[in-house]
Amino acid sequence: MRIRNIALASAVAVAAGTVAGIEFASRQLGEAKASAPAMMAMPVPVAPVVKQTLPVYLEFPGRTEAIQSVPLQARVTGYVDSQPARDGADVKSGDLLYKIDPRDLQAALDQAQAQAQRDAASLDYAKANFTRGQELAKSGFVAKDTYDQRESAMRQAEASVALDRAAVETARLNLGYAEIRAPFAGRLGRNQAATGALVGPTTGPLNTLVELDPIYITFNPSESELAQIAAARAAGKAEAEIFVGDDAGAVRKGQLTFLDNAVDKSTGTITARVTIANPDFALLPGEYVRVRLHIKDTPDALMAPQTALGSSQMGKYVYVVGDGDKAEQRLVTVGPADGALVSVVNGLKEGDRVIVGNLQKIGPGSPVQPLPAGPKP
Repeated sequence: MRIRNIALASAVAVAAGTVAGIEFASRQLGEAKASAPAMMAMPVPVAPVVKQTLPVYLEFPGRTEAIQSVPLQARVTGYVDSQPARDGADVKSGDLLYKIDPRDLQAALDQAQAQAQRDAASLDYAKANFTRGQELAKSGFVAKDTYDQRESAMRQAEASVALDRAAVETARLNLGYAEIRAPFAGRLGRNQAATGALVGPTTGPLNTLVELDPIYITFNPSESELAQIAAARAAGKAEAEIFVGDDAGAVRKGQLTFLDNAVDKSTGTITARVTIANPDFALLPGEYVRVRLHIKDTPDALMAPQTALGSSQMGKYVYVVGDGDKAEQRLVTVGPADGALVSVVNGLKEGDRVIVGNLQKIGPGSPVQPLPAGPKP
């Protein structure tokens, strides 16, 4: 019995010691927590969500196309005498491009004029003879048949003079065709007829002249985009911006001037065309460009910086400065972008402070220190 009491007392003592040890460890842990510093707030740049009018665009690949491009064809047969405008020259309307040897054509004009003078003299005699016949026919000294012959001769002489006038005009035009001039301002291509070569209406073009200012931009919107483009065109001038190559600053502006009257069945697209100025001739036909067509404006759109967007399995999100200066993750639905800003359909409200930097160093609930907003993106 005494041994049992001794064992029980020993067990009670051990238990008391264990409880005391646990209480001591708890006090030590609490003191450590109390002495540990709080988590440091991460400095983050922020930008406010703003409302502004959002221009809505449709973008397409396009290609430049000359408004006018004509082959320079000789209209008369002759030898090329000279080429005053060099290959690839920029010429103005009316500039002399080619000259054909005019001597044969000048001789043909002289011959036609001489023939006209001869027939004019014959006409004068026929008229005088007919006038005399009229008086003699009245007195009966000239037979009716003779009188009719004189009238017929006069009519034939008049027809010959009219024919000669046409022949002279034709010869004069042919002489003018010896000079091939630019029908419009543009740029010459490569010469196809050397000096001294025999050219004519059947020998092929001498060169090609292409108009470069203004110039067309042709693109092919889909039939699903046709309604938006037609509405923009009906509302007024549908303006377009043209981007050349990868240079975002190389922008040219123009207007939608043509929309075809049928949709291509094989591709489901329609041909559209923008006309732009090209005074420096920097754009040449056949180049690939990007077309951004302005179709409407959306007022009071909520805009946030694109740099604030992140992606996860749940979708697009941004971090905003929430209550207590803690990072709060918001799932958002975005719309069209405008430069450095993107429209937010839902998930944000005007005035929310969106975190735009140090995003990789924060998470939901992280304490943050908002920095003063920088310049508007």
